[in-house]
Amino acid sequence: MPAETHVVKTPLDRSAVFAIVRDQLVDILEIDPESISEGQSFKDDLHADSLALVELVDALEEELSERTVDFRIEDEDLADLKTVRDAVDFVLAHVQKHAK
Repeated sequence: MPAETHVVKTPLDRSAVFAIVRDQLVDILEIDPESISEGQSFKDDLHADSLALVELVDALEEELSERTVDFRIEDEDLADLKTVRDAVDFVLAHVQKHAK
């Protein structure tokens, strides 16, 4: 059997989701992970443009689709994601909804 069939994914809690979002932002924006906190605005604090946010959404969809069924951030939802906390809250709500 392939090894990946035996991989156990741990449940995603708030700190795990924040770490995923932070790590993706570090790669996309090429910034220090220590400079990212939940209260920061993508636009004003992290200077992320709309292309960077689309890249974040794509990266989150790719990473989280392995953990939860049908994880998707629609365009209308993207407009509501203004801070790192918004992104973490969105992911947590989706994961919890599909875990039940």
